[in-house]
Amino acid sequence: MDENLNASASSEASLIRASGFHERAEAHGIYTVECFDRFGNLKWKDAALNVVATFGKNLALDTYLAGSGYTVVGPFIGLISSTSFTGVAAADTMGTHGGWLEAGNANTPTYTVPRKTAAWSAAGSGSKSLSAAASFAITGTGTVKGCFMVFGTGALSTVDNAAGTLYSAGTFTGGDKSVVSTDTLNVSYTASL
Repeated sequence: MDENLNASASSEASLIRASGFHERAEAHGIYTVECFDRFGNLKWKDAALNVVATFGKNLALDTYLAGSGYTVVGPFIGLISSTSFTGVAAADTMGTHGGWLEAGNANTPTYTVPRKTAAWSAAGSGSKSLSAAASFAITGTGTVKGCFMVFGTGALSTVDNAAGTLYSAGTFTGGDKSVVSTDTLNVSYTASL
């Protein structure tokens, strides 16, 4: 069979391709908290998915993409009390977070202050985790709602201090968690882009 085409014959071909390569980076994080009683027995374990605050994202972008010789202040990890809690929001700042209060001094539960300093392992596969859990020795009975992280210029480890930039805040996926004096909360955190 001869496969010749004459001038009036036509053929049609199409190429299907992707409309473009799209990559999107979003800031995510998760707090993992374990509660141990005074004998070292695990009482409960839960995770707190966080909201990365807009000001925290902005500070991270400014320091990473435009900074030079930047030294991190903090970050410090704190606990969110159930007292007067209504919610966390992306618009929260350390100075204005009307939906939640920090645990530790005026709001239960209390713990051996100050806020705990985060120490980091090297980043890998788009994530960065604490090199060791932040440990909170509970000194007064109360209910913990979740965790938060503050860093940047002015950030302090002092409980109830409103300085610095709120990076993230999150509440437990399994609901409120009760603690009593002599409990220990170990808080881990992983940030991902």
